[in-house]
Amino acid sequence: MSSVPPSAASLRGAVDLSSLVNRPAPGAAAAQAGAAPTAAGAPVPLPSLVIEGTDAAFSAFIELSNTVPVVVVVGASYNEPSGQLDTILRGLTAEYAGRFVLVTVEADANPQLAQAFQAQTLPTVAAVVGGRPIGLFAGVHPVEQVRDVIEQVLELAAQQGVTGTAVVDGAPEGEQSEPVEAPLPPHHAEAYDAIARGDFDEAIREYELAIKQDPRDSLAVAGLAQVSLLARLKDKTQAEIRNNAAARPTELEPQLLVADLDLSGGHVEDAFDRLLTLFPTLDQDGKNTVRARLIELFEVAGIDDPRVVKARARLTGLLY
Repeated sequence: MSSVPPSAASLRGAVDLSSLVNRPAPGAAAAQAGAAPTAAGAPVPLPSLVIEGTDAAFSAFIELSNTVPVVVVVGASYNEPSGQLDTILRGLTAEYAGRFVLVTVEADANPQLAQAFQAQTLPTVAAVVGGRPIGLFAGVHPVEQVRDVIEQVLELAAQQGVTGTAVVDGAPEGEQSEPVEAPLPPHHAEAYDAIARGDFDEAIREYELAIKQDPRDSLAVAGLAQVSLLARLKDKTQAEIRNNAAARPTELEPQLLVADLDLSGGHVEDAFDRLLTLFPTLDQDGKNTVRARLIELFEVAGIDDPRVVKARARLTGLLY
């Protein structure tokens, strides 16, 4: 990638799903997903453009990807960034009106899929085109940059002749059938909207207001940590961040930014190790800064993540 968040160069190599599913005969899996076998370029009737994916039934979507591109998001209902990205992806799914199908995967309930798609950070997004899974990106990014990645997926799909269009079976043309979700709390909703348009400063303000109203709002705390990370990385390239850190190895701010970059790219242990290794060399102000940043990054990665538990124990040892 030339920039952070993801750009057109974000498409990564395939991941291996061969051990996850036994693929049925061509056409059978599409029927499992609710689609009839169809020629490339033809309409594909589906119950919805947004479908839940499970370990047991994912073969259906591998088969479907031979006709219509499939975008997969692995997340968690309790994870605020997953909810933010879900909102963005559902909006784009409706906008593209069947040019791709969105498959949502609950990581905890589907550990095989989470492992197969290398979902070290939630949410993680991949595509499946012509039966070939392709890693895309992790974390939340502005809608314009997510749209850019979707465009690249569609371009790749066209090159492979995967040009079918999904249509909602029994619904008027252009109308999408989706489950009705409970409304978000007001400040959370405002933060989601701000993230979708790339206004991270406004999203930070909304989450801070939510926390002021309820200091126990753990989703707002996690959301604030995630969007603060996005704000720090905005308009900076990977090369710029890494070169600056290499040129200034003893300065704290460049190292903090590399840790942000590592975490946003799914290199969770690298991010934690960098800051924990630096910690003993700092004065008290520096240690306080690193401790605060690590607590933020723990929220982004998920406080129950084993890598967070390990890093938190290491930080505790350094503090005492």
